[in-house]
Amino acid sequence: MDPILNLVAQNIPEPLREPAVELLTKVIGSQCSTLTASCLKLAVSKALGSGIVAASSIVKVPQILSILSAGSGAGISLLSYLLETTSFLISLAYNFRNGFPFSTYGETVFMCIQNLVITLLILHFGRKAGVGAGVLALFASAGYALFNSNYIPHDLLSTLQLLTIPISLGSKIPQILTNARNGSTGQLSAFAVFNYLAGSLARLYTTLTEVDDPLIFWGFLLSTGLNVVLASQVLMYWGKKGDASKAKKRQ
Repeated sequence: MDPILNLVAQNIPEPLREPAVELLTKVIGSQCSTLTASCLKLAVSKALGSGIVAASSIVKVPQILSILSAGSGAGISLLSYLLETTSFLISLAYNFRNGFPFSTYGETVFMCIQNLVITLLILHFGRKAGVGAGVLALFASAGYALFNSNYIPHDLLSTLQLLTIPISLGSKIPQILTNARNGSTGQLSAFAVFNYLAGSLARLYTTLTEVDDPLIFWGFLLSTGLNVVLASQVLMYWGKKGDASKAKKRQ
């Protein structure tokens, strides 16, 4: 990609060069005091990161609406959401405490909130509202500890971040197995699945460009692979209802 960006940087018309440098310097900083491939690469990463954060604020709203409309969380793995939210919460604390740019992890804030809403809805329609209250209290307590270095020192937080890789991967497997068992994706939102895949692909680029941390990169890379499997299942089972009654009974 660098040769393409070099070509773009060298061929920006002179009247536009100075305003472009001024704008990029204000938005990105001194790294873009001159138009180079590295500057444009960083600009692309910032734009992608901001887009991911913005899209994440609504990415799971269709899933929430689908559950509310059906009055059921049938076909949606509760374990998947519990594991994924745990992974998001640890990653959010790790990125924040390391001072990484918000554009490289901001979506985890919105994902955590939406995941908790979906989890509570699944429990509510499964007649387990009391369990939902306990889950909410547990995540609130864990979040407080993760953001406080007096409770969880940085070395322990790094270890927990390493554990988010198997946790994140494990969060996808129950949903994949549920889809395969039911022969359908139930109330799983196709919009959320495909946007999730697009976001994870873009995150690989922004992580390589702005975050020099292999723990985060490998987590996104492996997660992207399972997101591809989920997206494939959505296409495979498109329009198929599967055994909805059994799915609802299991849920």
